[in-house]
Order: sequence, then structure tokens, then C-alpha cells
Amino acid sequence: MASSFDKYQKRKLISSYVSVVISIALVLFLLGCLGLLVINSKKVADHFKEQVVITIYLNDTAKEVEVNQLKKSLAMADYTKDALYVSKEEAAAFMKAETGEDFMDFVGYNPLKNSIDVHLKADFVNTEQLTEITEGLSNKTFIEEIRYDNDLVELMNDNVKKITFWVLIISGLFTLIAVLLINSSIRLAVYSKRFIIKTMQMVGATKRFIRKPFVWKSVQLGIIGALVAMGGMAVVLYYLDITFPELELLRNTISIVALFTGIFLLGILITWISTFIATQRFLNLKTDQLYY
Repeated sequence: MASSFDKYQKRKLISSYVSVVISIALVLFLLGCLGLLVINSKKVADHFKEQVVITIYLNDTAKEVEVNQLKKSLAMADYTKDALYVSKEEAAAFMKAETGEDFMDFVGYNPLKNSIDVHLKADFVNTEQLTEITEGLSNKTFIEEIRYDNDLVELMNDNVKKITFWVLIISGLFTLIAVLLINSSIRLAVYSKRFIIKTMQMVGATKRFIRKPFVWKSVQLGIIGALVAMGGMAVVLYYLDITFPELELLRNTISIVALFTGIFLLGILITWISTFIATQRFLNLKTDQLYY
């Protein structure tokens, strides 16, 4: 009979530990995924900004030496990520491939212009910088026109600011929720042993002696939960890197290591503090108050 009861108690204890580990792992995993979003949000925003193109259309009378000088100056400019020269023949071939028809059969000549497509570095994709760049290029007589989608640039910058603001707000709220959920799981686990705590105290054990095994066990559960969460984060990060290789998520090694370390330490810290507070609460209660 005693053996059956011991087995039941052991199963109940293991079940309690498993539920705590799962709770910690899930909360830390979601918090870690949000952390991945935060540390890579600028990289994602920069990636989309760098898709904005300034197209410089050249006059048909532009000399080769002038065009070459322009290409060299653009390549050396601080704002240029890359610059690609597109001849009118290449542009016509591209349009033919896109539409499936040769428009020159209808007009009888190639009305397109030689051009240079300039992709800017993300820091220069804003209205002020773009205006300054276009004004600096417009004084060249062999440039016929400079085009870019200013409305798209303004919309993109506005959305980036809004998204960054809300991501920070959500991160703060989620961190608070994570702490409260883990704290709740730990308190429930300690609550189930409140009579053991009080019994040890009544036979003369010091508060530190009573608290130590509870804190150590919770820290162990926190470590296990954090490792499980980190494993899940690693899978998500690997999948995102394969799906979006252009973002080069794994190259940001320092930030990723800092995030994983932070999740690991957070799992230890929250469980330690929660267990300390929970055990201290039951240690300070009177025996008759344990039933409420």
C-alpha cells in the first residue's frame, strides 16, 4: 500500500516538474522568437529599403566618356550599394520578355533610353537624402531625367517607424507576461509543498536550509526549460535563414549569441526569484493559514 502511494506521489511530482518545464520553455521560446524579430527588424527594414531604385535616364547624345565617369562616381559614392548600366537594347529585350511582344514592330524604332539603376544604402533612403542626391546629379547636361518612387519611400519610412514602436511596446508587455506566467507556475509547484516547508520549519530547520533545495530544483527546471526554448529558437532561426537567405540572419553572430545567453540567464533568474519569494511567503505564514 505504501509502495503504491509512493509511486503515485512520485508520478505526481514528475508531472508537476514536467508542466513547469513546459511552461518555462514555451514562454521563453515565444520571448526568444520576439527577440529574434527585434534584433533583426532593422536588417529586414534595410533589406526592403535597399530595393528602392533611382533610375537615371541618359540623353542619346551622351558621350561614352561622360557615361563612364558617371558610373565610376556612382560606384564610389557613399550612398550607392550598387549601380547597373542598362542600355536601351537591354531594356527593349527585357520588355519583350515581360510582355511577350516586340513593341518596336509597332513603333518602328526603340524609344527607350540608356539608363543607370542605382540601389541606395538603407541609411540614404529617405526624402531629404534622395532630394539631395537627385539635385547633385541633375546638373549634368547629359542626364535627361531621374526617377524614383517618392511616395513609396515616404510610406516605407512611416511604416518602419510605426512597426518599430509597436514591436518595442509588445516586447515590453510580453516580457512582463513571461515573468508573470513563469512566476505563477513556480508558485503552484511550491504551493503543493507548503506543508513540507512548514513541517521542516517546526522541527528547527532554518529558512535558508529549507529554501535551498526548492530554489536549486527550480533553477534546474529553469535551465532545462531554457535549453528546450533555445533549441526551438535555433530551429526557427535556421529555417528563416534558409527561407530568406538574402537577409543573412546567421551573420549577426554577436546579437544571436547575446539573445540565446539572455534567454538562458532569464530562465535561471526568473525561477530563482520566483521560488525565493514563494518559499519565503509560506515560511512567514502561520500553520492555520496554510489551509487558505
